[in-house]
Amino acid sequence: MAAAADDYATFGLAPAMRAGGVLADGDYQVHRDFVDFIVDGRPLLFQLSDLDAVSPLAADIPPAIFAHHVKRLLLEAEAPLPGGRCVIYGCPECEGIECGAVTALIERNGEGVGAYVWRDFAWQTDERVDLELNGYHGIGPFRFRATEYRTVLGQLLHGEGLFIPPRRKVLLIGARVAVLARLAAALRTIGVGADITQDASGVPPEELRTYGVVAFGRAVEEPQRASTRQEFERAGADVAYVDGYAPIIPLLVAQIESALDRVPPAQRRLTRLVAADGEAGVEVTSTCRVHITAYRLDRLYRTHTHDVFDAVLPPGRHRISLDPRATRAQSFLVARTTGSVLVARMER
Repeated sequence: MAAAADDYATFGLAPAMRAGGVLADGDYQVHRDFVDFIVDGRPLLFQLSDLDAVSPLAADIPPAIFAHHVKRLLLEAEAPLPGGRCVIYGCPECEGIECGAVTALIERNGEGVGAYVWRDFAWQTDERVDLELNGYHGIGPFRFRATEYRTVLGQLLHGEGLFIPPRRKVLLIGARVAVLARLAAALRTIGVGADITQDASGVPPEELRTYGVVAFGRAVEEPQRASTRQEFERAGADVAYVDGYAPIIPLLVAQIESALDRVPPAQRRLTRLVAADGEAGVEVTSTCRVHITAYRLDRLYRTHTHDVFDAVLPPGRHRISLDPRATRAQSFLVARTTGSVLVARMER
């Protein structure tokens, strides 16, 4: 909702993630860590329907380019598009305007304490924009106090306020080397580093601290799991542990992506997934499209994949009945929204 003419919106930044994945049709979705804009306490991205996009402040772009994007937002560098328009959100796969981007006009208003104004939001696919046809008429203008705005963005320029999470790797531990190799290859394809080992003992602490997730195969016994946890604790490493549900690569990738997501629940779209008795329970914080895929192994360990739900849901909790043919025997659900992924075992 736009602020009244005499009101200011609050401006902030927060780490965000676009979850990568191996999709049911075999395609890949790239993992991206970025900084999102928090306007009046909520991610601005959530106001833009079901947009799959990231801000220009991404963790995997070189520091000089990152700093240049910040200076554009501060009006200390020339805007990239005609008319002084800046990219607010763009394609997570590339930086081309041809894929589409959310742009806005950023201005400095010197009245009173001074303000930066973001207005005339629009969807843009080339250098020129038609505000009547492609404008986001219900969003903005936002007036941010100049002092707050410059302080928040200045922290990024000066290396303060570590908003961007470091690029984290995944350590895979298990007995089935072929499965681990395929999983590592899939993770690297979507932009997540992965290493394989059967024993984490003796690894230097500084190396252990580069990992964000440790994934255990089902054959790894508890003594080895406990020993691995002790090694990471001694190294002071902040890691999440994943117990692999089944040797199904898209499912394991989704489990790991979910574990990599350290974004606070209040700043996520998808916050809950439960599965029981042929139903799924999901909770979303804003209107968005939810896609649910069911995976299961049959008695011959063959993988079966079913797209069981794909629709736009309003905020709140929802119960979804699923095709019983897709959720029989040992099955698992992967729920995705733009930016979030959750995994659940179907309970009986």
